[in-house]
Amino acid sequence: MSLDPATVRRIATLARIHVDDAEIPQLQSELNGILGWIEQLNAVNIEGVEPLTGAARMALKMREDVVNDGGAQDKVLANAPERIGAYFVVPKVVE
Repeated sequence: MSLDPATVRRIATLARIHVDDAEIPQLQSELNGILGWIEQLNAVNIEGVEPLTGAARMALKMREDVVNDGGAQDKVLANAPERIGAYFVVPKVVE
C-alpha cells in the first residue's frame, strides 16, 4: 500500500498537526515505510499461537493482606528537608 500526498495531508489534518508542503514527501516516505512493516507483520503465520498476556507465564507472588499503620514514620520523615514534630514543613502558598 502506498499513500499519496493528499492522503498524507488528510492524516496530518486528522492528527491535528501542521505540515508544510515541503515536508509532505518526507512524511509520505516515512508513513509508507511504517505501512510496509505492518504488511510484513500481517504476512506472518500465527496459526495455533496463543496470545500472550505477559512476557512470562508465572503466578504472581501473593502476600497476606494485612491492615497496619505502616510503622515507617521515622523513615519517611528522614527525607524531609524540614520538619516539625511528626509533620513536613512546607512553604505557605495561600495568604
